[in-house]
Amino acid sequence: MDMKLELVPIPVSDVDRAKAFYVEKIGFNCDHDTEPGNGMRVVQLTPPGSACSIVIGTGMGDINKMPPGSVKGLHLVVGDALKMRDLLISRGVEMGDVMEFPGGMKYVGFSDPDGNSWTFQEIPWRSAEFSQ
Repeated sequence: MDMKLELVPIPVSDVDRAKAFYVEKIGFNCDHDTEPGNGMRVVQLTPPGSACSIVIGTGMGDINKMPPGSVKGLHLVVGDALKMRDLLISRGVEMGDVMEFPGGMKYVGFSDPDGNSWTFQEIPWRSAEFSQ
């Protein structure tokens, strides 16, 4: 049977600040931002071209028991790591240096305002999957 990872919770201290960061600076799409009641707020955000989203919010049980900034090393596969780095720097995101490894693999990292860390990964043999 297929199993598809489609939602990853990201613990944040300020939902509005995190939403603005992911949408305005990183370029995620806001799928929905809803408040069903009882202090619950669910914000689902999806990277362009991805089948997997992240969720941030309040009142979501065990998800909100995770310390803000505790998610580390999530990877976003891109067609050009250097181009993504330059784009995000132009949007005010602090970026690490591009690291290149044998075979042309490239990585560059960043963190959200709470310290959750992400890595853009460029996989040369998958470059045809990406629109430029």
